[in-house]
Amino acid sequence: MKKLHLLLLKAFIRPFFVTFFIVMFILLMFFLFKYVDDLIGKGFEWYVILELMYYASAANVSMALPLSILLSSIMTFGTLGENYELVAIKSAGVSLQKAMMPLLVLICFISIGSFLFSDVMLPKANLKFGSLLWDIRNKKLSFLIKEGVFNNSIPGYSIRVDKKGSDGVSLEGVMIYDHTSNNGIAKIIIAKEGKMASDEKNLLLKLKNGVRYEESSGQNSSYNPRQQFTRMRFKETDQKFDISSFKMNRTDEQGFRNNTQMLNLKGLVKKEDSLSKELDSVNKFAAMTVSSYFKQNNYAKGYTKIKVAEKVINKPVLSLLPVKQKMSIIQSALDQANSIKQTTSGRMADYGDRVRNIIKVQIEYQKKFTLAASCLLLFFIGAPLGAIIRKGGLGLPVVMAIVFFLIYHIIATVAEKSAITGTLAPFFGPWLAIIILSPVGAFLTYKATVDSALFDVNNLKQMMVNLFKKKKKNLPSKL
Repeated sequence: MKKLHLLLLKAFIRPFFVTFFIVMFILLMFFLFKYVDDLIGKGFEWYVILELMYYASAANVSMALPLSILLSSIMTFGTLGENYELVAIKSAGVSLQKAMMPLLVLICFISIGSFLFSDVMLPKANLKFGSLLWDIRNKKLSFLIKEGVFNNSIPGYSIRVDKKGSDGVSLEGVMIYDHTSNNGIAKIIIAKEGKMASDEKNLLLKLKNGVRYEESSGQNSSYNPRQQFTRMRFKETDQKFDISSFKMNRTDEQGFRNNTQMLNLKGLVKKEDSLSKELDSVNKFAAMTVSSYFKQNNYAKGYTKIKVAEKVINKPVLSLLPVKQKMSIIQSALDQANSIKQTTSGRMADYGDRVRNIIKVQIEYQKKFTLAASCLLLFFIGAPLGAIIRKGGLGLPVVMAIVFFLIYHIIATVAEKSAITGTLAPFFGPWLAIIILSPVGAFLTYKATVDSALFDVNNLKQMMVNLFKKKKKNLPSKL
């Protein structure tokens, strides 16, 4: 049994690690495609992008780990069935459940590790990822000089270059419009060639063989307005630009710590309690507002209701109002009704937002456990499915794994969206896919245990033939 257990563990661990890293690589490529506009053209260092990918990979574990378990279990038992090793194991008196036992223990450890990861490591990784992505998105575009295009990235300057050298430093045909003067007249600098240099705070252009044009208002008078126009030629000059605002500044992570995805179980419980208390205070405030409104209009003891009821038995309400004050009373009533309507709509929107925030916290709390449960579920689907199809490699197992994982992912996504909108209970949002697919796993395990040919083509053909024979017998015979 020890040798058999080692054989199964070795057969499972190798494809598990391979499929896990392949799936992680694919998900990281999707991540880069999603945020490519925020990363390209901003002059980031390579380690900043690598750090962002590292934190993003932690969030992808919730998809990569269940899929790799499903695929590796199908591949493992499919390869054993294809090489008739599973038949030899069963002929030695070892049932499929006993053969799955060492892998089940391994999956249990992986599930426990995934739960600890989602509760301890994932909130910290989401905090780092969220703060770094915020800084990247809010960083201004780095200074990038393109040929034949006026660049306005630096405030107060417009720069155009006819041609850039192959080294990326030398420039030809430089034209600079300086709009920093207070008189509203731009200074113009034209140079035949130049070179770029930069440090952490400044960009330096060393220009050669050029002309500087300046125009100022000079001394103006009502009789003889004058303007001064200055032209200066130079062989070499330096133009310095402040680019300190283009440097990415890291924000304090404490501002993101209260987000739902960046909290562990204790933090989620505290946040739900605080949100529930805020919602109760909003409801109490609304009730006090309504009661104060009735008191202000003499409805507290019902006196006004009785008086109005006595007068309007046979007369309309408007006829009881004084003629001179009728329009002002009607306008006052309309204004008050509109005010109440606007206040009520605002309160309803605020109430809906608070309820959705509580639902998101409850869903996130349940998702801490669903990752571990999904690992167990997909193993009980993949292992018997591989024993049934008896195909190893990356062909049919990959197709079956993708099909079942897509079904699981679609059900989970739709259920979570439904729970957020309130059409489904928050508890069933993360757990609905597991609840639906658990009978499928039990059914496949039963079929694999009794050696049922669930996907046997010949068996399906025989079923179709028997079905058509029954239909022919039931048809009435022609005279």
